[in-house]
Amino acid sequence: MLCCSLHATVPESSPVGNGAAAARKVGRVLDTSPLTAAVERFADRLRAMPQSRLQRGAAAEALELARELSVRAQALEAPRRGAGAAPAREMPDAGVFVVGDQVAVAGLDLAEALRAAAEDPLGPPGTAKAPSEMLDEAVRLVEQAEAGATR
Repeated sequence: MLCCSLHATVPESSPVGNGAAAARKVGRVLDTSPLTAAVERFADRLRAMPQSRLQRGAAAEALELARELSVRAQALEAPRRGAGAAPAREMPDAGVFVVGDQVAVAGLDLAEALRAAAEDPLGPPGTAKAPSEMLDEAVRLVEQAEAGATR
């Protein structure tokens, strides 16, 4: 049996074109795999938890995380709007058995929004933070929520 670990690196920017003379750079590529890995790991743990443990607070902790990740993704995905913009939609409490899926969806949405923000030459809307800094914060949030929910 062969056991190995594959690690892919993502370039800061990608050359495009035929030949060296035609190559040009197209945006920055942000590697969001640390966030997607943390989100999937926590979601899997939530899905495997017994009902009693979910009801003792793990589900509430996970729902709070899913809501936060969702708000952050919506803020990045919202077009650059002026005053009067619609408020972020709150992720509903759909019950203890779906919080793993809610965390996964919200986390993967945020990962995609961060990748898109990194490619935007104007940067993320409404913030001075770099997408890579937002990614690090999101990973920390997931890890903290996982630690709180699984203790």
